Amino acid sequence: MQFLFEDHVLDVDRRELRRGAKRVALEPQVFDLLVYLLQNRDRVVSKDDLMEGVWDGRIVSDSALTSRITAARKAIGDSGNEQRLIRTIPRKGVRFVGDAREGQVSSDTARSAFPATSDNARGPIALPLPDKPSIAVLPFQNLSGDPEQEYLADGVVEDIIMALSRMRWLFVIARNSSFTYKGHAVDVRQVGRELGVRYVLEGSVRKAVNRVRITGQLIDAATGANLWVDRFEGALEDIFDLQDQIATSVVGAIAPTLERAEIERAKHKPTEILDAYENYMRGIASLSHAPAERKANSDALDYFRKAIERDPDFAAAHGMAAWCYVWRKANGWITNRGNEYAETERLARRAVALGKDDAVALARGGHALAFVVGELDDGMAFVDQALASNPNFAVGWMLSGLISVYLGQPEKAIERIERALRLSPRDPFNFIAQTALAMAYFFSGRYGESLSWAEKALRDHPDYQLVLRVFVAAHALAGQEQTANQALDRLRQLDPALRISNLKDRFPLRRPEDIARFAEGLQKAGLPD
Repeated sequence: MQFLFEDHVLDVDRRELRRGAKRVALEPQVFDLLVYLLQNRDRVVSKDDLMEGVWDGRIVSDSALTSRITAARKAIGDSGNEQRLIRTIPRKGVRFVGDAREGQVSSDTARSAFPATSDNARGPIALPLPDKPSIAVLPFQNLSGDPEQEYLADGVVEDIIMALSRMRWLFVIARNSSFTYKGHAVDVRQVGRELGVRYVLEGSVRKAVNRVRITGQLIDAATGANLWVDRFEGALEDIFDLQDQIATSVVGAIAPTLERAEIERAKHKPTEILDAYENYMRGIASLSHAPAERKANSDALDYFRKAIERDPDFAAAHGMAAWCYVWRKANGWITNRGNEYAETERLARRAVALGKDDAVALARGGHALAFVVGELDDGMAFVDQALASNPNFAVGWMLSGLISVYLGQPEKAIERIERALRLSPRDPFNFIAQTALAMAYFFSGRYGESLSWAEKALRDHPDYQLVLRVFVAAHALAGQEQTANQALDRLRQLDPALRISNLKDRFPLRRPEDIARFAEGLQKAGLPD
């Protein structure tokens, strides 16, 4: 796609701005800002629109936004005084007001204007992208010149590459290829073309007194957009512990970021050309968008089934389809217990059989066996296998913690769930981890801590029945019966069939005392027998 205005050509696909025969250098965010303004030139875009469309929802200061708009104006020969092309509307936002159209510069014009931009002049031919998410981890830059930190940075990068390589859904460039860029200033878009990857992770290391600071950033190699950035610090004498900590933290943080980026990419593909992987990602997107809504669950299950139809050996798709039934049970949506439990077991068993070293298939399938089918020991064994395959898999630690709750091991559950939250502190599914902590503290008799975690989970998902049951019982046993009664009214609206007599059907709890504690709390709140 190209936008033509005055003597400028903005080529979205090649991420180039040209003024006549001359290329204009632009920072990635300034380029994205120009594209967004041109795509929405029929309206005024607000600051909130820009933060969502250009900065992916991240908060941006007014000064930073103003500087990017100023840079965009300068790049296209405009200014804040003239506002010939980009106009600021006070208290409303900005708008591209110049005459612009979408079109293509003719090939003759392009050749005469840019004689040195042929494929041969550009260097190596771009490699095709793999059929799954792909990433290259570049050597981290040593900003201090201290050789000891050079070794640390290289070690961190090697650990990150090894950890990412355990994720079967991810294509990871080997160390020997990514390290060919060591010591060179690189353009991540060129790296993406040369290595055939969609994402690039780069970073730096710096010594500050007796501490080491390492920063990392994940970049979309096609657009140059920054998807994630963070920094890690530690004492220089703990250099090897720091190396392990950083590698674990980076992998735990960027894995959900990569998944969200792939979800957005899949959502914008035409539905008629979806293959197994695209259907799988659309299923993930449905669950991510509204996990506690019945229609979203049904849509996700349909997508996972389509993925399985196109690839019967897709282990993770089987695991995620089984996990849809976990949601159905957790929210009281099961309509035919015998058939649905049998289908859950079939999907879960198939997932773990196909995915012997696929952490997603093993963890999701294992948890479905535990929660829906009641096979607690088998379920825990498969989740443990997932963690052996990928010890940085935050979801695996969360599900391991949940099954530990079912098994009557609350202290073990707390330890594992806290590890999951450390690995992935911004995961949109962390309300499940919060629910698991609420349950673990509840069965430990620590009702105040249980309620604290339950409230966090309910903040974003007020109708999530699993945590609402804990919330009611904990309030009742903590002597706050009025709040418990009010919450029970909402719970019974969502699950009218809930009774003390069928409570065991809602939770696969092994210890009789745990079931008794739950029953006592809900009965005290007013749930009938």
